[in-house]
Amino acid sequence: MIKTSQELEDIRKNTKKDFKRLRIMVCAGTGCTSSKSENILEELQKKTHESGVDAVCEKTGCFGFCAKGPIVVIEPDQTFYEMVKVEDVDDIVSSLKSSTKVERLIPKENDKYIEKWHELNFYNKQNRVALKNCGYINPENIDQYLAMNGYMALEKVLKEYSQDEVIKIVTDSGIRGRGGAGFPTGKKWLFAKNVDSDIKYVCCNADEGDPGAFMDRSILEGDPHSVLEAMAIAGYAIGSSQGYIYVRAEYPIAVKRLNIAIKQAREYGLLGKTIFGTDFSFDIELRLGAGAFVCGEETALMNSIEGRRGEPRPRPPFPAVKGLFAKPTILNNVETLANIPQIILKGADWYSSMGTETSKGTKVFALGGNINNVGLVEVPMGTTLKEIVYDIGGGIPNGKKFKAAQTGGPSGGCIPEEHMNTPIDYESLTKIGSMMGSGGLIVMDEDKCMVNIAKFFLEFTVDESCGKCPPCRIGTKRMLEILTRITEGKGREEDIEKLEKLAYDIKKASLCGLGQTAPNPILSTIRYFKDEYIAHIKEKRCPAGECRALSKVVIDPEKCKQCGLCQKVCPTNAIEGAVRQGPYKIIQDKCIKCLACVAKCPFKAISK
Repeated sequence: MIKTSQELEDIRKNTKKDFKRLRIMVCAGTGCTSSKSENILEELQKKTHESGVDAVCEKTGCFGFCAKGPIVVIEPDQTFYEMVKVEDVDDIVSSLKSSTKVERLIPKENDKYIEKWHELNFYNKQNRVALKNCGYINPENIDQYLAMNGYMALEKVLKEYSQDEVIKIVTDSGIRGRGGAGFPTGKKWLFAKNVDSDIKYVCCNADEGDPGAFMDRSILEGDPHSVLEAMAIAGYAIGSSQGYIYVRAEYPIAVKRLNIAIKQAREYGLLGKTIFGTDFSFDIELRLGAGAFVCGEETALMNSIEGRRGEPRPRPPFPAVKGLFAKPTILNNVETLANIPQIILKGADWYSSMGTETSKGTKVFALGGNINNVGLVEVPMGTTLKEIVYDIGGGIPNGKKFKAAQTGGPSGGCIPEEHMNTPIDYESLTKIGSMMGSGGLIVMDEDKCMVNIAKFFLEFTVDESCGKCPPCRIGTKRMLEILTRITEGKGREEDIEKLEKLAYDIKKASLCGLGQTAPNPILSTIRYFKDEYIAHIKEKRCPAGECRALSKVVIDPEKCKQCGLCQKVCPTNAIEGAVRQGPYKIIQDKCIKCLACVAKCPFKAISK
């Protein structure tokens, strides 16, 4: 079944013709799948067939606008339907027959229906490069990837460019690693290419472990062939014939589609021996991770692939010299690789024209937390945090105020409102005490306690530390003990100074990036929200009212209607009083601050 170049070109032309047909595309990313989008697809296929509507109904990857899922898009007119249910299918099919729209499923902005997806504010400021095919092609159909110029970059590289020329294009584009560190991709490839070795390896890091991050997962679910093609290009550039994708076992849809894509690519002769009739051979295997956050670190990842304990190795030697199985190895994350085919086809100048002077291209963010438009966004480097939160993210729910945003997950820092106009790029984020990380962006409103946020991220890091080096294993545990004490109202005045000293010592002495960056949330919250630490320690008060040990639930006697509902739901009998016998009161010694009474009171008379 191996295809020649001409056969592949014929497939591209024929599939492009199919794209002009009526297509009903249903999001089949993890988010929409969890909301029964597969049932919607099955019903659409059934009902269009029964009603004689000539349409192709198929799954796609994530459209990005997760807050509106399940999503159905109809091409070629780009109709966008949100929060679709199985019960809506009959109306969608009827509207296709009558050339009308199902108005109730069309999103509204400023009291106006927005029929076409690209006109929504969520997409207006985006520039989808790595996400170019996500939501448009069926990820389980290699022909559709080919129709989007898939594998043309690989053919171009093998037939027109030397290894050095490929590396020069990647270097000149300015692309840097999207996994967090931001190391220049071209430089990494050059190091490995220049090492003399009989065997070299190309690895893809798909071990996305940051809380709230789902960028790489969505690319693998929506456009797996872009990663396979990029790995083959990297293999040619450094002289490797074997690649490995290290992917989280918790990503079953991504794993399934990667396996399908690898099988299809082998059948078409795009992986394996003598690719495109050249003497270049390259193949890819999957390795499943067991959910260890530390295996996102490159040397720990390689240890895990080798069947060893997932813990980091001292460096040097660096992986480009001695990596997987002690051979020269390059490791790039999913998003980095997804950009490579387009850089080859469109050129280094095209890519470097986007972004800032030192941070080229675009960046994908998983936008979550207290934000209206939860989802996946891709913006040019240099876009400000304010634009992402308000123009794309739609602002904070329930009219709340913005307080901070955490970039870089547990390795990053909290950005306060005063820095909302900071351009999102590697250098600018580092300057204000945060970092790019892999792309998680968690928005927090005024009700969030920043001391508790620092504690949350540190709990994650302590739990995920491999324990190999004492600074990380012991130091982060000591910091967590201090933070826990502070949030329980037992903080001491010297605790802030002690936290800072511990943080800097851990950053300097830890073996790998997990320990070196673990103190970032603590340092950034002390830097920008020190007053909250002081309130917890000196006043025994949580300004946000989030730390239960420091909060006090009270009943406003003026608002209390003496109905007794609060008393009925209290699990500890901490509320005294009788119906119509005067305002109820809370016995503080008995109150466990479960807030059941706050939720139950219809008169908003109880607060914390």
